[in-house]
Amino acid sequence: MANSRRSKSQLSQKGALLLLIMMFGVIAVTTLVIVLVFGAPKSDYPKREALATNVMETQATTEATTEPPTEPPPLVSYPTQAEGFQQLDAELDSAHAILLDCDANEVLALKGDGAEHIFPASMTKLMTLIVAIEHIEDMDATFTITDEMLQPLYADSASMAGFQGGETVTMRDLLYGAALPSGADATVGLALATAGSEEAFVQWMNDKVAELELTDTHFVNTSGLHDENHYSSVTDIALIMEYCMMNDTCREVVSAENYTTSQTEQHPQGIFLESTMFNKMYGNEVQGIAIRGGKTGFTDEAGHCLASYAELPNGKRYIVVTSFGGTKWHPVFDAFKLYGIITGTYPMETPTEAEAAPAA
Repeated sequence: MANSRRSKSQLSQKGALLLLIMMFGVIAVTTLVIVLVFGAPKSDYPKREALATNVMETQATTEATTEPPTEPPPLVSYPTQAEGFQQLDAELDSAHAILLDCDANEVLALKGDGAEHIFPASMTKLMTLIVAIEHIEDMDATFTITDEMLQPLYADSASMAGFQGGETVTMRDLLYGAALPSGADATVGLALATAGSEEAFVQWMNDKVAELELTDTHFVNTSGLHDENHYSSVTDIALIMEYCMMNDTCREVVSAENYTTSQTEQHPQGIFLESTMFNKMYGNEVQGIAIRGGKTGFTDEAGHCLASYAELPNGKRYIVVTSFGGTKWHPVFDAFKLYGIITGTYPMETPTEAEAAPAA
């Protein structure tokens, strides 16, 4: 019995000792944690504060960049009159005309009222081109011309590029077919290929008019065939031309002197297309400025029209639009006269001066 009691007493002492050791261990660990967490040197505090500040600044920057971006400025806007503005009259044959300095966004010269409604005829195709280009994903994609789409155009005596029913052509062919020979077959083809119908495409054209905030333009068709509700102004056409020139593809197409379409079964050699503007001029007739491209137009109601753009050697850009000329040559020579205002190298001969000149 004594041995048993002695054994139990020894076990109790060992247990108490183990418990005491465990308690000291817990206290030591706890002390170490407190020192590590709260006992860091004061020299570390600025680092912690700087870190906190950086985190707050990063959060603020992230929040700021999620705000909606500022609206981009419009690509074109209505111009103001230049300081040396000229109001023209008998100097030009065309009933309406404007000379626009694109870089200064100023009107240098004007005949008539720049906001007066005109019938734009085939100058319409400038808007057709830019809208088509903005919706074409692949210039080598093809479209098949149909007799059904051609017959109404023949009936209206529309100008044509020469595509035939059943002919499969590329989007690129259609663009040049619309721009150079002013083909209505090409413009309707572009409309059907991109929008599914000419009506839907014309809605895109008028949507672009609204986007550019043009107040004197409304389109009814893609080609410029006459309609009382199809109108623009020389100022609006100048701004549409300026907008077209900002697009590399459109500028390339409108600047071409000629182009040959892809080879097809109907046209094994392709169709040779010529610019209706460049077949009347070289573009260098006015010394000191180069006429780079343009678009002609004609209907009985619109008269002979021309929208063109030109550049000085220093890169400054100008646009001339004339409307309701008496013959196909009048818009060309009116353009030369207007560009001559910039360079002083082309005579602005009025009818009075012509009558006063000695007979040949």
